Amino acid sequence: MNVLIAGAGRLGTQIAQVLSAARNDVTLVDVHEDRVAELAARLQAVRLVAGDACDPALLEHAGALTADLVIATTGDDEDNLVISLLAKRQFSVPRVAARINDADNAWLFDGRWGVDIAVPAATPLISLIEEATGATDTVALLRLSKAGVDVIETAITPRSRAVGRALGEIRLPEGTVVATIVRDGQPTVPHPAVRLRAGDELLLVSHCATEREIHAAFQ
Repeated sequence: MNVLIAGAGRLGTQIAQVLSAARNDVTLVDVHEDRVAELAARLQAVRLVAGDACDPALLEHAGALTADLVIATTGDDEDNLVISLLAKRQFSVPRVAARINDADNAWLFDGRWGVDIAVPAATPLISLIEEATGATDTVALLRLSKAGVDVIETAITPRSRAVGRALGEIRLPEGTVVATIVRDGQPTVPHPAVRLRAGDELLLVSHCATEREIHAAFQ
C-alpha cells in the first residue's frame, strides 16, 4: 500500500514507523526542513519530503497521484482539511484520514472536505492505524484484538506522576503487561528497572483493563 502522511510530528512519525515496518511504501511530508533532516537518520525506510502539503504541486511530487491512503496529521485543523480536500478531490485518493486537533472543529471533518476518517487527537495510535488502513493485522500487536486482548497506548508527560519512577514500581491493573517502551523513536525492553522519562510512550497489553485504568496508573 502507498501511504502519504502530512505532518511529521509525534503522531505522523509514529504512524510512518509502524506502516513502513509493515512493508508499506510510506512518504512523510513536513513543512519544516530541519525536522525532515532530523528524521532522515531515524526513518531510513520512509521517503521524506520537505514542503507544504497544502500545495497541490508538492502533494503531487510526494506521490498523491498513486497514494492508496493519505493521513493528515499536522497540528493545524485548517491545514488538515485543505490536505484532505486536495487528496480526495484533486488526486482521487481512495482513503483519507485527518486528525482533529480542536474538538470544536469536529463537525467540519466529513465527506464535504474529503475526510473519510476523522481522528480525534486523543485516539490511540493503534486504533488510528487500524481504522485508517482497514486492516487489523497491520502490525503483529493488532492481531491480539482478535483474541480478546486490547493494546493500549499511553504517553508519559512532564506532569505524569510516573516520571522518574522505575517501571517495576508502577502498579498495573490485573491482567496487564507492558509490551514495549518507545523512547526517542526506538522500542526499549520494558525491564522493571527502567526509569520512565517524559516523552516515553508505552504500549500495554491487557485482557480486561480499560484505557482509563491504564491512564490512572501512569498519570
